[in-house]
Amino acid sequence: MTFPTPSEPALIRHLGRADYDSTFAAMRAFTDARTPDTRDELWIVEHPPVFTLGLGADRGHLLAGASAIPVVQTDRGGEVTYHGPGQVVIYMLMDLRRNKPGGKLYARQFVHKIEQAIINVLGAYNLAGERVEGAPGIYMAGGPKQGAKIAALGLKVRGNGCTYHGLSLNVAMDLAPFSWINPCGYAGLETVDMRTVGATAQLSDVQQQLAEELIRVLAHVAEPAVHE
Repeated sequence: MTFPTPSEPALIRHLGRADYDSTFAAMRAFTDARTPDTRDELWIVEHPPVFTLGLGADRGHLLAGASAIPVVQTDRGGEVTYHGPGQVVIYMLMDLRRNKPGGKLYARQFVHKIEQAIINVLGAYNLAGERVEGAPGIYMAGGPKQGAKIAALGLKVRGNGCTYHGLSLNVAMDLAPFSWINPCGYAGLETVDMRTVGATAQLSDVQQQLAEELIRVLAHVAEPAVHE
């Protein structure tokens, strides 16, 4: 039997539309069972409407209207967020010890690379995204929706360097549920999708583009330039 080598790119799996609870359980089971030879995987999924809470999340950030949608407690970092149809969700089942040539990829670098991949994909649709210090995720860098959040990020990094959970990028969705929470714990934070800010895109196209860009960015030591 030939085991995958540490340098082998992550396997992209398309899970289609799947409920959150079963996917969450599958991520943990995969991570429990993996060995140093297990190939990394990216899971692309679209969830039915659900609010998820990070470790230590304040339920006070669930506002009026939130009771209409299931709420799931998770073991990721971060506060409350929303997942629903029309949103790219990619779960990153990675071993950080082998994703940087010459040594371990640290969690902060990992987050930075994930954010860069999102910025690059938005750039391909002529949308300018940016980081905000101390607030993981990607925000609109200009235009009438400047400062609005378009992508969220929440990870679990185990002590052995293996990760799960991941990111979400809003493409074309019902944004109303975001108004029923304080997104990521920020009262009054506006949330947008690509459609709202003028980009017409097929969900399946953005799913594949973002997965491929994540693999490309993670394969490079130096941070790539933002697409013009």
